[in-house]
Amino acid sequence: MQALLQAIATMDMPLDAQRIFHGRGGLHPGCEQWALDAFPPVLLLTSFEPVTDDTLSLVHEALNARWQQLAPDQPLNWVFQCRHEGRAETRLMVGSVPEPHVVTEQGARFRVHVLKGQNHGLFLDMAEGRRWVREHVAAHPGGKVLNLFAYTCAFSVVALQAGARHVLNLDMSDGALAIGKQNHPLNGLLAGASFMPHDIFKTWGKITRMGPYHLVIVDPPSYQKGSFVATKDYARLMRRLPDLLMPGGYALLCLNAPELDLAFLQDQMQELAPQLTFEQRVANPAVFADVSPERALKVLVYKASDWTPD
Repeated sequence: MQALLQAIATMDMPLDAQRIFHGRGGLHPGCEQWALDAFPPVLLLTSFEPVTDDTLSLVHEALNARWQQLAPDQPLNWVFQCRHEGRAETRLMVGSVPEPHVVTEQGARFRVHVLKGQNHGLFLDMAEGRRWVREHVAAHPGGKVLNLFAYTCAFSVVALQAGARHVLNLDMSDGALAIGKQNHPLNGLLAGASFMPHDIFKTWGKITRMGPYHLVIVDPPSYQKGSFVATKDYARLMRRLPDLLMPGGYALLCLNAPELDLAFLQDQMQELAPQLTFEQRVANPAVFADVSPERALKVLVYKASDWTPD
């Protein structure tokens, strides 16, 4: 775990929510089980294998030593989560976690929850995807955005901040959308967003009637039993895109499934939505570098034709 300890010893004072160490990318042999995230003012250490108390003591000593250098007048707050065999155990190791716990990213504010569940309210690996949305909408203001699998609506917040006219957020989870509804006024956004806690595949009529859209964001789970299985369900989304988008509109397709490569998305898009042209893959945050880019988070931009034939 030397690479993790070195990352702690050299980390800067985290101001925005961010990943500090990404062992899962395979670039630090022997540290594949570890991830260290900052949700200021809390640090969150995650292990994907069981660890001993002695190991956690080593990490605590490293965190405490660095914190004394970075912020000697502020308490160290850190949480440990072990994820193993489908279960997650979370412990507050030292300090406290604010309630409500609000973090920032690129000027936006989001509610998070690090003491419960495996998803904490903001996916840090999607930071560059949110940056792309912010910059794209700022360059094309006044448009309508469809945010599928919206979770806590971070994409919606940045789109509205950048000048979108309206964002429709869909997610099956009432709880996630409830946090999303809080995230909007947290950023001074009191209008422009709507929320539908529906099964997307049973709501196409309403979704289509509310369109067409200037931007469609598709960020589904890779596998969620009873909700979405990428290998069979992503194609169902792709077929709908040409009818959902305005001429010249854009689609942002996201997939975080290490077992599925870039061709999984690109080949199906070429077959099922040939009206859309691949433009770029959005780079992931540098800290999420992976020994195999094909395994890493995939965020692809597609553009609809500027005109449709008669």
